[in-house]
Amino acid sequence: MILKHAGSTPSQIGPAEWFTGAVRIDMLNAAPEPARHSCAAVTFEPGARTAWHTHPLGQTLIVTAGCGWTQCEGERVHIIRAGDVIWCPPGHKHWHGATSTTGMTHIAVQEALDGTPVHWLEQVSEVDYLEGLDAV
Repeated sequence: MILKHAGSTPSQIGPAEWFTGAVRIDMLNAAPEPARHSCAAVTFEPGARTAWHTHPLGQTLIVTAGCGWTQCEGERVHIIRAGDVIWCPPGHKHWHGATSTTGMTHIAVQEALDGTPVHWLEQVSEVDYLEGLDAV
C-alpha cells in the first residue's frame, strides 16, 4: 500500500500549452505499473479552460466545487456543477473549464495507453469558449 498524505505533493501550474488562464493541478495519484490510471484535482479560475484534447481510453471528471463548462466537438456547451460526473469516451475531442465568471474544480481520472493518457490539440478560441454564455 502507498499512502500519500494531503499536502505532501506540491501543486503545479497548468502549462500554457495545455491551458488558457490560471489553472492549478494537484496530482492525487499516478499508480505504478501494471496499473495505468492517474488522477488529479484541477482548479480553474474564472475564464480558465483546457485546450481541445482527447484521451485514448477515455476520462472521468468529477466536479467537486464551483460551476464550469464542457464541450465535445460538434456539440453544444454543457454547464457542469459540483456533484456532476462526466464520462468523455475514448478519442472524443473535448474541452472543460470554468465559466467566464465562476471558478471550478474537478477530479480528472484517466488511463494511459502506451504511456499516454492524453493527446493535446489546439487552444479553445475565445469565440468557441464564449458560446458557453448561451448555455446559461
